Amino acid sequence: MKKAKRMTKDQIEKKKKNIIRTFIIIVALIVIAIIGYIANEFIILDNNKTTNLIINNRNVTGNLKNEILFQEDEIYLSKEDLQNFFDKYIYEDKENNQIITTYEDKIAVIGFEENKMTVNGSEKSTYAHAIKQGDTIYLPISEMKDVYGIDIEYIEETKVLALDSIAREQKKAIINKSAAVKSTKNFIAKTVDRVSKGESIIVIAEEGDRTKIRTEQGKIGYVKTKIISNTVVTRQNIEKTKQIEGKVNLVWDYYSQVATAPDRKDTTIDGINVVSPAFFHLNSEGQLEENIGQAGEEYINWAHSNGYKVWPMIQNAGSGMMDVTSSIMNSYTKRQELIESIINYCVQYNIDGINIDFENMKQEDVDLFSRFIIELEPRLKEIGLVLSVDVTAPDGAATWSLCFDRAVLGDVADYLIFMAYDQYGGSSTVAGTTAGYDWIELNLKKFLETYEVESDKLILAVPLYARLWEEDSNGKVIGQEPIPMNEIQETIPQNASKTWADNLKQNYVEYEEDGTKYKIWIEDIESLKAKISLISEYNLGGIAAWEKGMETDEVWQVIKDNLF
Repeated sequence: MKKAKRMTKDQIEKKKKNIIRTFIIIVALIVIAIIGYIANEFIILDNNKTTNLIINNRNVTGNLKNEILFQEDEIYLSKEDLQNFFDKYIYEDKENNQIITTYEDKIAVIGFEENKMTVNGSEKSTYAHAIKQGDTIYLPISEMKDVYGIDIEYIEETKVLALDSIAREQKKAIINKSAAVKSTKNFIAKTVDRVSKGESIIVIAEEGDRTKIRTEQGKIGYVKTKIISNTVVTRQNIEKTKQIEGKVNLVWDYYSQVATAPDRKDTTIDGINVVSPAFFHLNSEGQLEENIGQAGEEYINWAHSNGYKVWPMIQNAGSGMMDVTSSIMNSYTKRQELIESIINYCVQYNIDGINIDFENMKQEDVDLFSRFIIELEPRLKEIGLVLSVDVTAPDGAATWSLCFDRAVLGDVADYLIFMAYDQYGGSSTVAGTTAGYDWIELNLKKFLETYEVESDKLILAVPLYARLWEEDSNGKVIGQEPIPMNEIQETIPQNASKTWADNLKQNYVEYEEDGTKYKIWIEDIESLKAKISLISEYNLGGIAAWEKGMETDEVWQVIKDNLF
């Protein structure tokens, strides 16, 4: 049996030091825990030194660009902050010395001198107006609550301004035990407020054994979930509903300004859910003219009886209309007159939406056309109507392509319709396809990636026609003619051979007659199927077809079978 070794004097001293060190550490930890407990339970941070802004239970004070103003019992937020938090398109109309702001289904105009405001075309008295401090514009937020759809509460004691959307769910509850409100869920955290038994609080989110709340003093923090009782929903979410569930299947039903609406009685168009007849156009004076009449009213009745929505075109077509359109876009007053006319006609004729088809506009008016759409959209939304806007492919001519801000239009409108045709149009000096698959896909990617248009808001518009090109012996284009899809087969010779162009997803035919060479890139069922496949591949909002009457018999069934 081995004898236990005796500890040396140095070893005994070392052991004593370790015991003392351990004892000190334990005492220190106990002291820290006690201090942490005291801090958590009893120490409340100083009140805010500056006004804090709470929007929908989120403290956004750090994002403020300018201070919040208090003048003569009014609370003012700067134009830059309203732009950041509510309306990114808020606009200073310097011509009329006023501010125009839009949000959801409201457009409001407020000036700098008179205590009045116009909301959706109706004027009302206010207690304040817009003001300027240096170069900064301020708007009275208390006057804007109906525009932005918010409840406003200012808690002077803690300098908290709370803005809550009336369209969002809100839950309230009762505190059943007094407690500290902590800044985080951690055990040791700063105390931002205290709640007392019986106090009402707003429940922001339950996160396990902790719940995030907003106190009566406007402070946001965490308490134990078990001290919260009687949670009730005091305000429901207002859900947005879409007029068209699923994919849009639209057909333009064009007829000239001097004709009457087509008689579609006793007919149906299989699979479509929207028709867009040529009901409206701008005249040379810039006024909106309707081309509806008795035939148009019967057309609307026919469409509704078959379950189709009616989104008529509003066109600015015709020679000399570029200057007329520019004149409207450059004037807030003229834009509003046009918008009022649109709204009145929509109500009068029980229309479901509008399709804005403005083409050949000045490039320098690009932002003003966007303003027109920004100002039109809330007026249509107010009465439950859909706004769709037609645009061309990006990167084209100044007055044909560069006159559209696709990012803004795609953001504001319910639908952006990409007119994916006339890749080689009537003015081209080179023969080519009307709408090649590769060209369409390339431009779709620009809409989705470069301009960040939401895919389900983007509608692909396809042509139901092709162009027959004529070339002389030197290969120079000497003419072209649009050929409807239902006339192509009888137009080309029966013995003409077709060649499939895989990148275009089209058949190509070339032949000669009387010394003239003819070329045509055919639009048929096969080319149509290829284009439709892009809708599912990129999760687009649907399809539109130009125009009714050009199709072959099987077109609508093919679209229905491949779209849905």
